[in-house]
Amino acid sequence: MSGSASTGPAGAISTPGAIPKVPVRGVLTAVQPESVGQAIDPAAFAKWLEGVHQEALKRGIAESTLHATLDKAQFLPDVIAKDQYQPEFTRPVWQYLDSAVSPARVRRGQEVLAQYRQEAETVSTRYGVPASVIVAIWGIESNFGSNFGTFQTIDALATLGFEGRRQAWARGQLLDALSIIDRGDIAADRMIGSWAGAMGNTQFLPSSFLKYAVDADGDGRRDIWGSVPDVLASTANFLSQEGWQPDKTWGQEVRLPAGFDYGLADSSKTRLEPAQWKAMGVRPATAGGALDPSLTAAALLLPAGASGPAFLVGQNFRTFLRYNNSTSYALAVGLLSRAIDGSPGLVSAWPRDTMTLSKDDVRQMQTLLNKQGFDAGEADGLMGPATAQAVRQYQRKAGLAADGFPTMQLLARLKTAS
Repeated sequence: MSGSASTGPAGAISTPGAIPKVPVRGVLTAVQPESVGQAIDPAAFAKWLEGVHQEALKRGIAESTLHATLDKAQFLPDVIAKDQYQPEFTRPVWQYLDSAVSPARVRRGQEVLAQYRQEAETVSTRYGVPASVIVAIWGIESNFGSNFGTFQTIDALATLGFEGRRQAWARGQLLDALSIIDRGDIAADRMIGSWAGAMGNTQFLPSSFLKYAVDADGDGRRDIWGSVPDVLASTANFLSQEGWQPDKTWGQEVRLPAGFDYGLADSSKTRLEPAQWKAMGVRPATAGGALDPSLTAAALLLPAGASGPAFLVGQNFRTFLRYNNSTSYALAVGLLSRAIDGSPGLVSAWPRDTMTLSKDDVRQMQTLLNKQGFDAGEADGLMGPATAQAVRQYQRKAGLAADGFPTMQLLARLKTAS
């Protein structure tokens, strides 16, 4: 931002240099429904839209808004293709962090924070969330506004509501999106985002927008597409309402003693105070330090098993998970925020030579665990709590570190034992 910010009506932040408006691309029409296995009946889609139209009218949404949106809504085959796509391989946490917390993103985050320092600090003071955390979420969600998607939100949600895996959910989100347009926060042609309906710089779903979006620049609109103050305040407001505790850290890298019971890790049932973890031999990863006393009700996190970095994480880490329920995501936000602040990186290295499992590998592992008397649940290729617990039980019996972390080495051992 070239100029300084000033305070507007009711303490709102006025910004001379807001985010440039992003040109809206046209809807995707190059791919025909048949190319993704969808035989769409246009008349059926039109009838479904009319049902949404009538429901929206009952909610008090203006007829003019519905004609400007639903009358133009188009089915997007690309959205269904992405909704149905399930990757065969899941990236290990270290590969995700290589991208999410890359040196280039750290530098850009520092530049963005310097550029919008006054706005960020004003929002930080108002909501009790560190400026670096707010900026880190902005960076991970939309790469600081450079990539928040090119799908028309109304079209994407109408497509998912008509044909997707979660039709009732998508229909509700569509009605919320129509409410946002009807209230004047954003014009329909500027409401763009991801194929799944997440919108703007903050990647809020419409329901989240209605609950958390903030008009921080005082222009009467909550604009997470083009207003930096609104973007920063909306992000901070989300965290604040979802349980952020001011003046507390999100987590701390630690080292574990020899013979530690790894079964205490990654369990929502095991939340202890720093003194209790210390009594078990848990120490800060950095020599000479102390466990952070603000990490009350802390859980032990081993995102790559016993051979990778270990963390104590508290309530603020769990608040990150409210934004996106992914351990890798929450860890990325925490580590990126610290890197933006200039803190050093991790002490422990990631086990990059570890071979992780594909869905077929996990399915085979589940079958073998069940066959050997360890209840892994349905062999569906997904690493849920039951499978992780079965892995731990097998590891204990085999005299291994019971971290519940599946690897190709573990699968090979199971095959040998079968």
